[in-house]
Amino acid sequence: MTTEQEIGKLTEAMKETESTRMYERYLAIRLHLEGRTLTEIADILGRSFPAISGYWKNYRKNGLQGLELGEYPGGSKRLSNEQEERLKQVIAEKRPVDVGFEAKYTWTLKLIRAWILREYCEDYTLKGVSKMLNRLGFSYTKATYTLAKANPEEQEQFRQVTLPELKDQLDQGKVDHLLFEDESAIRAYLALQYNWFPRGQQRKIKTYGQHQGAKLFAAIDYETGHALHREEEKLDAKAFQRFLTDILQTYSGKVVVVLDNAHIHHADEIQPFLKEHARLQLVYLPKYSPELNPTEGLWKWLKHDVVNNVFFQKFYVIRSHVAAFMKSINRTPQAVIDRLLLQV
Repeated sequence: MTTEQEIGKLTEAMKETESTRMYERYLAIRLHLEGRTLTEIADILGRSFPAISGYWKNYRKNGLQGLELGEYPGGSKRLSNEQEERLKQVIAEKRPVDVGFEAKYTWTLKLIRAWILREYCEDYTLKGVSKMLNRLGFSYTKATYTLAKANPEEQEQFRQVTLPELKDQLDQGKVDHLLFEDESAIRAYLALQYNWFPRGQQRKIKTYGQHQGAKLFAAIDYETGHALHREEEKLDAKAFQRFLTDILQTYSGKVVVVLDNAHIHHADEIQPFLKEHARLQLVYLPKYSPELNPTEGLWKWLKHDVVNNVFFQKFYVIRSHVAAFMKSINRTPQAVIDRLLLQV
C-alpha cells in the first residue's frame, strides 16, 4: 500500500469514528505519514512523546486495528463460519437497501452492526464489527465509478490480447513508440478540495463566475514516461490533426497511438492525413473505458496539483501553470512511469 493510500484510509477512518480519542490517534499517524516528526506531533496534540511513539509502533505492527482502544488479541468468535460467509457475501454483493434498510446504499459499521443484530441476534460494538471485518479481509475503501455501457468482454480482450501484442511489437522493434493520448478541458477554477487552514476559518476562492479555460491534448510515451502536450482553443478534428503532427515531429519511426473513441478521433477530416502518414497507427480503446487510458490519470494529477482550490483571473496564467506542470513532470519521467504506467 502506498503512503497516499494509507493517508486516504486514515482520513476515512477519522470521518467514520465517533470517538475523539480514536480521531486523535488516526490524526497522529496521518501527520507522521505526511512528514511530521513524532516530537512535532506530540507538541501539536499535547501528548507525550512515548504515547505518540506507541501509536506509531502499534500502527506499523497491526495497521488501523492496532490503534483501537483496548486492543487485545484472542477472543472467541460469536458467529459461525457459515454466518460469517453469509455476512461477507451480503456486504460484497448487495447494498443495504437490497436487504431491507430503506434509502441506504452504502455499508457502514452501524448498518453492518444492525444487520448482524437483526439476522443473528448478536449485538456487536462498532469496534467489534471493525475487527471482524478486518479479519474477514475487508477494508474501508472509497468507491469508484465505472461506466454502465462498458463491455467487460471487450475490455478484457484489450487487456489480455491487444495491449500485450502492442508491447511485444515494441519489444521486437516492429513499433518504435507506443503512446497513450487523450484530451481534457481545464477551467479557470475547478473543484474545491480539502486543505490545511487555521481552525474555525475557511479558505475562500474568489471567482468572476466565468468558465474560461484551456483545451489540452496530451500523449504519454509508454517506455520513457515523457508527456507531450498541446493547447488549443477547441477540441476539434483540426486541432487533433495538429497534435498528431506534433507527435510525428517528435517521434521517428513507427508510432502507435492508443486513444478513446471520441468523434474527433474518427473524423473524416483526418483520414487523408492518416493515409499520408502510414507510420502513424491509431489503436482504439473499447468504448466507455477511460480507466484503460493512463492519460486520464495525468489529467487528475494536473488538476490536483495546479488547478484545484485556485482561481485564475487571466487565461494566459492557466496556460503558464499547465506548461510549468508538464515541464516539471518531464524532468522526472520515472515518477510518471511509477504513477501512471506501471499498472498498464
